[in-house]
Amino acid sequence: MKLREDEVRIAAPDCEIRSILIRPVGDGPWPGVLFYSDIFQLTESTLRTARRLASQGFAVCAPEIYPRDLAGRALEFDDAGKASGLAGAAATSTAQFDSDRVAVLAHLAGRPDITEVSCVGFCIGGHLAFRAAFDERVAATVCFYPTGLHDGKLGGDADSGTLSRAADVAGRMMVVFGSNDPHVPADARLQILSTLYAVGAEHLELHIYAGGEHAFMRDIGPRHDPDITDAALAEAVSFLTRR
Repeated sequence: MKLREDEVRIAAPDCEIRSILIRPVGDGPWPGVLFYSDIFQLTESTLRTARRLASQGFAVCAPEIYPRDLAGRALEFDDAGKASGLAGAAATSTAQFDSDRVAVLAHLAGRPDITEVSCVGFCIGGHLAFRAAFDERVAATVCFYPTGLHDGKLGGDADSGTLSRAADVAGRMMVVFGSNDPHVPADARLQILSTLYAVGAEHLELHIYAGGEHAFMRDIGPRHDPDITDAALAEAVSFLTRR
């Protein structure tokens, strides 16, 4: 499937959010996906994953998650890039992340070429995707190895209270982990799933990939596992499309 790719500037209350919109060639309309990156923002690795998702018939909108401090910057996968990404997170409050999400969802809801909207996110983006699931406009959510859910850490806030709002998840949810992820170890995974089940989450899928490390889907570096990446993406597409 051929794709088209455009840069879109979305106005938020206190900033402008640079976003990349990737969708199939043609008139559509297409189901939309709000696509959250990891701390390194819109790297070519992240955009390759977004393109793979778009090739399954989605209009994928990937906003920069740090539009105030790191606008226009895709960070390198090195110590300096990691430090910049963590600094960008520390400078962003949960309220700002939420405000940005509201702006992007409003943009997607107003587009004639997009139908229902789902959300996908990776690492810190998985946490942001979980919060996006509180919005009734989000039909389904896939959180890939979300960080900070079990202890509440998000950006500059020591406790965002995200998991305590599990009952507010409005749509279907799928959560993906690697079994060897030190950022979300077994006890943290159990806490997240136990909380979701305790509030009566009925439309929930869990996938734990044996041997998967944190960020196993990032196709650069020694953590990447192509086999389970392909499996996780296939499961995500199946989940989002209700196949």
